[in-house]
Amino acid sequence: MPKYILYPGCSLHRMARPYLDSTLALCELLGIELEEVQDWNCCGATEYIAVHHLASYALVGRNLALAAQKVDDTHTVVAACSACYLNLAKTDSYMRQDARLNQQVNEALAAGGLQYIPGSVRVRHLLDVIVNDVGLEHVASSVVRSLKGLRVAPYYGCMIARPDRENRWDNVEHPVAMDRLLKTLGAEVIDFPLKTHCCGGHMTQINLSVAYELIRRLIHGADQYRADVISTLCPICQLNLDAYQGEVNRHFHTSYEMPVLYFTQLMGLAFGLEPETLGIGKEFVAAGPALSHIGVEAVINEGAHATTAVRAGSRKKEKEGLPMPRMPIHEEKSP
Repeated sequence: MPKYILYPGCSLHRMARPYLDSTLALCELLGIELEEVQDWNCCGATEYIAVHHLASYALVGRNLALAAQKVDDTHTVVAACSACYLNLAKTDSYMRQDARLNQQVNEALAAGGLQYIPGSVRVRHLLDVIVNDVGLEHVASSVVRSLKGLRVAPYYGCMIARPDRENRWDNVEHPVAMDRLLKTLGAEVIDFPLKTHCCGGHMTQINLSVAYELIRRLIHGADQYRADVISTLCPICQLNLDAYQGEVNRHFHTSYEMPVLYFTQLMGLAFGLEPETLGIGKEFVAAGPALSHIGVEAVINEGAHATTAVRAGSRKKEKEGLPMPRMPIHEEKSP
């Protein structure tokens, strides 16, 4: 049984719980052993690097150091979140290339009794492991319920394929790993030109009009190509396209109803797992109508479909919200 060290990150235990549940369920069927890093901390997502350069790398370095302690018969750390994957991979890479950064990070880690030697672990994304280690042949042999009849738009987002420091992906601008996987499951994979375009990340907390446009064009693109569902591999992407879809409809006077599922959820369905086991039904835009094309009856959480706009963003904001990242003082422009 292949074994990997799992870095789940914050989102998989909270808003992206269906991603974690479906990952654990299908890995059990595929014979993959995942051992979670103990006492892990947040990777800083996409913002913290703008707040404090060294502290952000030390934050990620701590996770790498903890993962390295688990190295026995595996040196591979797997992340399912694209932001986590990128932060872990680039920190390891930068520490290898920059002796000064390596020294500074390890000085910070020493305060907690830790040390990280760059290159001690290999950082990989879950999709990479499934496609290239497990293999599509093994995946195909596990399919008991074909996804034939389901038109899927594969959405990778902007962080997973570039920069590709370890040459893991076939094409940084137009990757096809998820396309090939979904086709193996029997799905009809549409040609989705926007597959690596940005969803806006946390732009919803900074500039709503910009955020809504970035989300709108992705959903519109999938709708234009008559997709039944968007398949993604990143919790931030899933959140933006799913939870804010109602707000996008209200902002642009559109009526999109495009469900957004994780690729692991679609794999689980093809492997014969029940929708509830995979967390299907917890999405804002209900996937039930789309999944009926393949004979799957999914439970729709109360209010999940018709009230998307209300649930996604109608609550009044507090006068003082969460503190937002700020550039260092010397880099900020004067008013």
